[in-house]
Amino acid sequence: MRTAADDILFHLKTHGPTTTEGLAAKLGISREGARQHLEKLAADNLITHRDERAGIGRPRRSWSLTQAGHSRFPDTHAQFSVELIATIREEFGEAGLDRLIARREAATRNAYASALARVMDWRERVEALAAQRTREGYMAAVEAGEDGSLILIENHCPVCAAARTCQGLCRSELAVFEDVLGPDCTVERVEHLLSGARRCAYKITRRSH
Repeated sequence: MRTAADDILFHLKTHGPTTTEGLAAKLGISREGARQHLEKLAADNLITHRDERAGIGRPRRSWSLTQAGHSRFPDTHAQFSVELIATIREEFGEAGLDRLIARREAATRNAYASALARVMDWRERVEALAAQRTREGYMAAVEAGEDGSLILIENHCPVCAAARTCQGLCRSELAVFEDVLGPDCTVERVEHLLSGARRCAYKITRRSH
């Protein structure tokens, strides 16, 4: 059963830094109740705060996840993946690792193409891709961009440890998105977890004809 603390962690994971008041409103509890949960999570080193001054008055306290807080969300077989990549590098070199990534990319592309095969509208294809990624643990969502684009957001990376060791996985992911969404769309990574962002995000734009 999910607790209020679980809901706070999930909200911070999917929405980023949030004020005490914002979390209280989201959870439907009093500000004091939210503050008690937040202080307990901070004592457990799962969240941290930053005080931001906006004009006259007391600064607003904004909360975000610590590295330990992010670690509460699963990184699939993290240590095993890192060790396996290191072993492949030692035994087969970078060329061998590249071949492995290429095979994984092909398998992923085929799976996604199958999942999107009956979806014709480009916006619906992006939504279907997000649903597929969510099933794989990426906590994906789609938001509308101001210029008519769509933003595919991934609030979690279940293979983050492996990606830090082998960034070819990230390049492969971008290539798969470009392929399965088709030639009518451009895909640009605009936020990258490994570059210091709190999530990965992709701007998807329909090409003009």
